[in-house]
Amino acid sequence: MSPETDTFIIVFLTGLAVMGLSRILDHIWAKSLRHPGLYLFMSAPGVIVHECAHIIGCLVTGAKIKKVILLSKDGGMVSYGTPAIPVLGNVIISSAPLFVLPLVLAGVTWIFGTYAGCTFPSLAFNPDTTASMYSLVPTIGQILYHNLVADFNGWFVLYLYLVTSLVLSFSPSTQDLKNAIIGIILLTSVCVGIILVNIPEMTSVFLIILGLVGTGLMIGLMFELIALFVSLPLIFLYWSTS
Repeated sequence: MSPETDTFIIVFLTGLAVMGLSRILDHIWAKSLRHPGLYLFMSAPGVIVHECAHIIGCLVTGAKIKKVILLSKDGGMVSYGTPAIPVLGNVIISSAPLFVLPLVLAGVTWIFGTYAGCTFPSLAFNPDTTASMYSLVPTIGQILYHNLVADFNGWFVLYLYLVTSLVLSFSPSTQDLKNAIIGIILLTSVCVGIILVNIPEMTSVFLIILGLVGTGLMIGLMFELIALFVSLPLIFLYWSTS
């Protein structure tokens, strides 16, 4: 396979992994925290950012926002009209959390590292190779060890709460996917077409876009793995009561 094909497949599979792991973690937290108030507290930051991401998607695509619920016992909701950008408008709005949340997570990490004394190793992701995938686990181990064992930092506990909450809201909802399915199929077809045609200028731009998307997804996957570690007690509880 060509390098372009390899990169596209890695980014595509990373996106599926990010959405799938988010769904699994959200299901486990929702079922394990049986009191609605506890789950609402745990998911609140993530739900609010998730809905704000949809709002940003509406503004970018020119869709009229009809109703916004940032947080309720049933989650959040953004109701909007037809986007000015045909077909792809719904894709952009529905998948906006996948692009906004990694930026928020990176920003939260910078804030806690700069102002709260948390220690984070240098994060260097290359979505062109699977080596970046393998580097995630030791990177996560370093983060947890430095902040919880070597030099315990109470602020890092708050950081873990925010990261876990944001990760729980990563994945598009079922309704989001239904709204965007036609556009997703079209967008995937365009990507495959660019790879097959292989016009150098077009391929170059395509790889730059893939690199940006892939880096964001890699960051999201790393934080999901951190949230998975935080969720281990609930996972054992979930299995024992199932």
